[in-house]
Amino acid sequence: MPKLHGFDFWKTTLNSARYVVAPMVDQSELAWRLLSRRHGAHLCYTPMLHAQVFVRDANYRKENLYNEVNAEDRPLVVQFCANDPEVFVQACLLAQDYCNAIDLNLGCPQMIAKRGHYGAFLQEEWDLLHKMLSEAHKRISVPITCKIRVFPEISKTVQYAKMLEKAGCQLLTVHGRTKEQKGPLTGVADWEHIKAVRIQFFFFLLLTEGNLHNPALFEGRKPPVWEMAEEYLEIVNQYPCPLSFVRAHLFKLWHHTLQVYHELREELAKVKTLEAIVQVNKELKRKCLAEISNWNEEEARENKLPLPHWICQPYVRPGPKDVNSVNGEKHTRGKSCGKRALEEEEGNLEFLSKNKQKKKARNPNKSFDTSVKPKYVKCEQCGNPKGTKCIFNLCRGCCKKKAFKELADCTGHGLLFKTKHEKRLKWKLLEEGILENGDKIHEHLDQ
Repeated sequence: MPKLHGFDFWKTTLNSARYVVAPMVDQSELAWRLLSRRHGAHLCYTPMLHAQVFVRDANYRKENLYNEVNAEDRPLVVQFCANDPEVFVQACLLAQDYCNAIDLNLGCPQMIAKRGHYGAFLQEEWDLLHKMLSEAHKRISVPITCKIRVFPEISKTVQYAKMLEKAGCQLLTVHGRTKEQKGPLTGVADWEHIKAVRIQFFFFLLLTEGNLHNPALFEGRKPPVWEMAEEYLEIVNQYPCPLSFVRAHLFKLWHHTLQVYHELREELAKVKTLEAIVQVNKELKRKCLAEISNWNEEEARENKLPLPHWICQPYVRPGPKDVNSVNGEKHTRGKSCGKRALEEEEGNLEFLSKNKQKKKARNPNKSFDTSVKPKYVKCEQCGNPKGTKCIFNLCRGCCKKKAFKELADCTGHGLLFKTKHEKRLKWKLLEEGILENGDKIHEHLDQ
């Protein structure tokens, strides 16, 4: 079938999808995508994949895409982050046979995206983005899509969207927040920006947190939390994923119930097997059913939840505490607000996170003042932060591959491939009588 464009692509390739599960790091794996599809999701994205790592690492491709081919998991969009046109195209070529479209992430606002120079931190580099999209559009067999964040100015956001469309973007997902709106500064999405960018007459709803708290949201149902957990755990048993993914999903699903049964939170955090997690879910179900038999509606109102805690329902994220409006645009006073601002006050132990308090206790001279933190030096291969003592000026992942390939040591990362090879060779030569104790081994290394 030829590559479709624009409206035809959405209508035919994506089956007129309207309910979409967004790409979520460590949260939109195959098992969760299948659960979401069984409860009304029309389209799913993979988690964001790093294009450069995808190109160079066969195991990364296998773990994140090639092993997850499933007939139920369609239509599927693979999302990449990238900042180099040729690397992006090569990643697309390797992925195009395993999906229905490929998305370029231009919306990630996290610090790792800033250090790696991708996501929302490319939104000012229009020439680069145009080249990346146009090259991919010409050379790969599936359509290219983009997910973006907005600029403060609506007019600039619209021009940005038009540029991406002209470059070859066939479907544009608009996250109605600026790249600065994250963490305690997240706030609400700006629907005026989204409305202005809508190029075609159709729209679809792309969810992240709403889907994580209630996978049946697209069906209009609000099932008990243990019911969704049971079904998810059955799928994971069939299509395994890291236990950390499972645990993270259940912390979201059970969010409100764990505020009541704190001991189950501790159990979920400690369990080491899928079977043990199944048992925690059974205990949660038992406790909730016992509570239901003695349900008191007046007491329930004190919880300030619209529904009983054991029913799947959204978690409303607290908004920014220090936001004012200037000329109709949103601004924040200072760099941080709320908890983060308090945490950053040097020496204010009362407001440091528990993890930072522990670090402070171990090292009283440690500073948490972000204004004096050194800037990260980038890895020469992938753009992620390099190890400060790495002899190759690489991050640990890239260093490990280089040291293994070249049979070298990197003491900064504790990688001793050369040393271990020499020890194995010496032992072999000693066993064969070629070498005696005390002899030098270097003259035998090339033999």
